[in-house]
Parts: sequence; structure tokens; C-alpha cells
Amino acid sequence: MKILEIAHVDFALYQFLLPLMRRLRSCHHQVIGVCAEGRLLEKVRQEGFQIRTVPFVRSFSIIGQLKAFWILYRIIKLEKPDIVHAHMSISGVLARIAAFLCGTPVIIYTCHGYLFNQPGKGIKSWIRRLLSFVLEWCCGKITNFYMTVSQEEARDAKRLGIHSNPIFIGNGRDPAKFFSDIALKQKFRQANKIPQNHIVFMIVSRLVQHKGYPELIVAFSAIAEKLPEVELWIVGERLPSDYGLVLDKLFNKAQKKLGNQIRFWGYRQDIDQLMKAADVFVLPSHFEGLPMSIIEAMLSGLPVIGTSIRGPREQVQHSETGLLIPPGSISLLSRAMAWLAFHPEQRKKMGENGRARALSMYTEAICLDRVMNVFSQIDGFDNPFLSKP
Repeated sequence: MKILEIAHVDFALYQFLLPLMRRLRSCHHQVIGVCAEGRLLEKVRQEGFQIRTVPFVRSFSIIGQLKAFWILYRIIKLEKPDIVHAHMSISGVLARIAAFLCGTPVIIYTCHGYLFNQPGKGIKSWIRRLLSFVLEWCCGKITNFYMTVSQEEARDAKRLGIHSNPIFIGNGRDPAKFFSDIALKQKFRQANKIPQNHIVFMIVSRLVQHKGYPELIVAFSAIAEKLPEVELWIVGERLPSDYGLVLDKLFNKAQKKLGNQIRFWGYRQDIDQLMKAADVFVLPSHFEGLPMSIIEAMLSGLPVIGTSIRGPREQVQHSETGLLIPPGSISLLSRAMAWLAFHPEQRKKMGENGRARALSMYTEAICLDRVMNVFSQIDGFDNPFLSKP
């Protein structure tokens, strides 16, 4: 079968879709990736995958969305796929409508977080959430198989009438890549001139406001003044498609104030090595799907400080694998970071519990098996890995 895997940006296709594309190809299906052009696509092309590019935009620009839709429609019309598998909110809406108009036999969607669940104030935010709900509800009616990465969103889809049979598939990473290793931790720190006794807090995300950076900087600054041996590692970048407040001024001010206690690593391919060298993972987001970074941290044996929002509150068991705080609370975030800084035995225990939980729920193999079981319900789909009765 010919399958189009569609996401909005190269980062999403490379980080989230590539393992599935490999699995589908191993089952002898023709897989074509579709997303906006970006530097990470070179790595996908090097693996022999065919890529079609669409100038998706992540705003509600009518002209931009119409342009992306027309190009996507022409691609689907030309390729005549048996299956269109769409991902993410905006690209997911455009892809499903285009596939429906082109008469694609099977339309699949994976929800990675609902835009109508995003927090916000004012009439513009209300209109944006209403529009996103209406579009998602309508597109649910033309979707043959509807998957979600979080259990809460599967329940939302059912409760709100978006789809009659939403299927939870989760997210996952490779535990053979993400794991704890004291020797590698010491080696990395020595190579990068990081004191072995320093307590390292780490965040991995795009550099956008809704990831909680304004609160994180203030919360960390409060404990950094009292504990000179703590560090904050910020790993990630702002994507060209990201919009909203630019955080450069915030980061520059923090760098001047905190010096070597805050390190900006930028976009990295060796996230697993950085996590092995860290002590605590923190992600004070206001909105998430089911964060892959939390899964990576759990597999790496790190305790996680997350917010009690959809996604993280499924992953993190409060006081067992980490700590959950309300989004936007600087004081509670600072207290959680300070508590873990002062309690090394609890850090270790939470990290061990987190890895055990991730191994049972959030591995790449578990997630891919769930997705392939959904694909196997399609007439004519060949899945040699599916056990026969």
C-alpha cells in the first residue's frame, strides 16, 4: 500500500513519525513523508524516504492555510495514496479535508494535543479555541481511524462527539538509547568542564512561552542565589514556524545574572547523553499532548517536575516518579526544584520508579505495536509482525 505520513514541520516528522515510517516500510509498504521543508529532512532523505514538502504555517493566516491546502491537495491527487495518516492540529485538518476531497480510501488521524484545550484569555483566544473545536469535530466525521497520544484526549474525543471510537496509542522512546549510566555521566561532565557535584536541572523543548520558561527562569533564579552548585540546562531552539513572544530578552537577562549556572545547549542530536549527565528533568508547560521529552527523562532515570495538565499528569505519578505542580506557579515550581536539590535519595528513587513505569508503558516498541494493530484493521494491509491466531 502507498501511505502518506503528514506532519506540519520537519522536526515533528523526524522526531515523532520516522520510527513509524521505518516500521511501515519494513512491512513492504511505500511510505512518503509530507511536511514543511527543513534541515532535518536531509536525514530522512538519507534513509531513502521520499519527501513531499508543503509550506504549512502554524498560525490562522487564511492566505497561508489556503496555499498549504492547495499544494497538499495536489500532492494527494497526484500520489493517489491508499492511506493518508495525518498528524498535529492544523496539518491534520488540512490533510484530512484534502484526502476526503481526493477520495482517499482510508483517512487516519493521530491527535497530539487539541488546540481548543490550550489556555488563553480574551476574545481572540476564545474564537481560536471555538474554531479549532468546530474544525476538529467536522474532520472527525471523515476520519476512519482516530488515534490519540494521551488517554485524556481519547476520552475528550468520545465525550465531545469528535469520533465514536478514539484509540489511545501513547508515545514511546527506545530504552536501549535512553538509560541511566553513572560512568557516562561523569565522562560527559568532565569533557564539558561541569563539576561532578553540581545538581543539574534540565529542560528539553522548543523555546516558546507556553513551555513555561518565564516561570522557570524566575523559579530557578530563586534557588540559584542560595545554592551555587545548581545548574539549569536549556536544550532546544525556537522553530521558524513558532509564533508568539520571543524569549531572547528573558534568556539574555538570565545569562547575565546567573552566569555559568544556566547553560543554553541549542538544538542537539545527543539528548540521551545530556540526560545521562543531568539530575532532574523539569517541564513547566501550560499545554502539552504527551511529551516525548518526559518519556526520555523517565527512561533515563530522572525524576520529573511537571505540571498537572493533560499529558504530564498521565505520565508523572506525584511523589512516586516526580512532582506535579499547577501551571504558572513560580513559588511551587521553585519549592519543588529546591526539595529535589536537597533530597538526593528521593531523586534516585523517583528516577528508578520513573524508568520502571516508562518501560511498562512508554517504549517505542509498545507504541508502534499499538499503531500497527490499528493499521492491521484496514482491508489489504500487510503486517507480517502481527501474530496470527
